[in-house]
Amino acid sequence: MTLVKWRNGKVPAFNYLVDEFFNRNSYHPITSEYQNSTPAVNIQETNTDFLVEVAAPGFQKSDFTVEVDNNKLIISSNRENANDESGIHFTKREFSYGSFQRTFTLPESVKGDKITGKYEDGILKLKLPKREEALIKPAREIKIS
Repeated sequence: MTLVKWRNGKVPAFNYLVDEFFNRNSYHPITSEYQNSTPAVNIQETNTDFLVEVAAPGFQKSDFTVEVDNNKLIISSNRENANDESGIHFTKREFSYGSFQRTFTLPESVKGDKITGKYEDGILKLKLPKREEALIKPAREIKIS
């Protein structure tokens, strides 16, 4: 059985094939592997800290290395694809893992030694607390006499 992607009831056109060939997650004919992209990151600022979320489904918490070096937050993983010698034939294989590294310059307001993290539901979550002097203090009313 051959699987063919159909678009709008028609067999794939030349433009679609070109798009598939140059797609960044497409099969690379020279290396015979699917190319990985760097995981997406969300950064949120609250009154007391910064929250960094890294979308990395399929990983284990032991796959990550998180470091603070010279006022930079370095998030990396060096997970390699295991070559399966069991003789299983895939019609299409897109699951792929590889190394990545993301580096962020920390603002001076972050306590680098107090960063915490956890990995759950495919997302690495890091909490970067702010220094006391950088916290946003609530407005207070000044009485005029």
